[in-house]
Amino acid sequence: MRIATYNVNGVNGRLPVLLRWLEETSPDVVCLQELKAPQEKFPEEAINNLGYNAIWHGQKSWNGVAILSKGDKPEEVCRALPGDPEDEHSRYIEAKVNGVTIGCLYLPNGNPAPGPKFDYKLRWFERLQQHAKELLASKQPVILTGDYNVMPTEKDVYKPERWVNDALFRPETRQAFKELIEQGWTDAIRKLYPEETIYTFFDYFRNAYERNAGLRIDHFLLSPSVDKRLKAAGVDRHVRGWEKTSDHCPVWIELKD
Repeated sequence: MRIATYNVNGVNGRLPVLLRWLEETSPDVVCLQELKAPQEKFPEEAINNLGYNAIWHGQKSWNGVAILSKGDKPEEVCRALPGDPEDEHSRYIEAKVNGVTIGCLYLPNGNPAPGPKFDYKLRWFERLQQHAKELLASKQPVILTGDYNVMPTEKDVYKPERWVNDALFRPETRQAFKELIEQGWTDAIRKLYPEETIYTFFDYFRNAYERNAGLRIDHFLLSPSVDKRLKAAGVDRHVRGWEKTSDHCPVWIELKD
């Protein structure tokens, strides 16, 4: 079972790239972030034509998350992160697929920091920690994946000294991610590649992709029962080099059946 996450940075504008990647790699389950499309503008027909069923939570111009699966449609559990009924951002959707609960998330960027956007990021993180704790307590197989907008360590960012005051790398952000992991989650990429330089995001500016000047901000967190099934993981880095592509790369894991 191959599960992938991909911040598409506009599902309609990048649709040719998304479809090309799906045809090339054919993952069983895909979590998408930053759809940047209202609910009625999601390209369901094009997705269906490749053999995928989808659930999604759109939002005009910003945010938006989706879960795609081959075969049966994902069984939706919720389409908002619990804890703040007034939060209208489309940043979380959760479903059961093939016996696994999958949470697809797009954590707030938080810049400029400090400021209201950073405060929102930390509050969102607190809600995620609480929900993740409850998911772990269920003892069910769970995957929390998506764009976390966090570089957990200096190993996860090119020239970390330049990012000290950025919301994605501030001590509060990294501490929140650390506390989340310490609940009992496994960072899939770091489990299999503890020392390697691996990036999932390359800015459009300053030839970042060509210089390998990136960030690792797209993560897979696995509950203990899923961790035991982890067989492989990787980043489809070459997709970042395609024409009119997202600034993120698809990231994937493979689980034993």
